Amino acid sequence: MSDKDDDKVRLDKWLWAARFYKTRALAKAAIEGGKVHCRGERCKPGKEPRVGDELLIRNGFDERTVVIRALSAVRRGAPEAQTLYAETAESIERRERAAAQRKAGALGVQTDGRPSKKQRRQFQQFHGAQD
Repeated sequence: MSDKDDDKVRLDKWLWAARFYKTRALAKAAIEGGKVHCRGERCKPGKEPRVGDELLIRNGFDERTVVIRALSAVRRGAPEAQTLYAETAESIERRERAAAQRKAGALGVQTDGRPSKKQRRQFQQFHGAQD
């Protein structure tokens, strides 16, 4: 995958080509927002990643640790994009554990949805009686 042109590629362009973000602008915003760390440090969108670099990428609830296998400045299909990096085993395990916790409802407060009109009236009466 690595041509002469691909020897020097910007980090935001690589993230876009590896299909972590839909647009380069989103990749750039994520890097500037501190969501992407290269070798344990914050970096800039213009940083030139190298094969073997370890990236920590946070996207929504997911946090991935990937090792760069190849460089590319061209966005291709998903199967080809997955050859550009390898996710570490610890990262996969961490993501699966977090997804299971989210699915089980261990994080956050579980509610039955919006209160009904009757429940809202009772709530307002209860708080009105407190004054």
